[in-house]
Amino acid sequence: MTAWSSPAIWAAIGLIGLCTFAIRLSFIYLFGQIDTVPDRVEHVLRYVPAAVLAALVIPAVITIQPTIEATLVDDRVAAAIIAGAVAWRTEDVFATIALGMGTLWAIRFGPSLLGL
Repeated sequence: MTAWSSPAIWAAIGLIGLCTFAIRLSFIYLFGQIDTVPDRVEHVLRYVPAAVLAALVIPAVITIQPTIEATLVDDRVAAAIIAGAVAWRTEDVFATIALGMGTLWAIRFGPSLLGL
């Protein structure tokens, strides 16, 4: 349990929700007041999708092992490298997912299926 009372917890949840709403509303209000997005802001916003994708993918792929060698030879790292190469060469989302998952499954389950 926690040392906080039930009303204090609900007040914290409400305050956090209100702050989140205010942050989102400020952008909607700000961009509703100006006719065009400044070039500098537009330039920075181009990098947001790549940053978000990296923030979601890298922690799922890279796990810290006891040694650097164990970290680098992890099956997810190998599959991510293959998927990255496929994405770079083909720019096809389906091919990237299919070959990345295929590589991961082949590394993970291939030896047991082959009886090795």
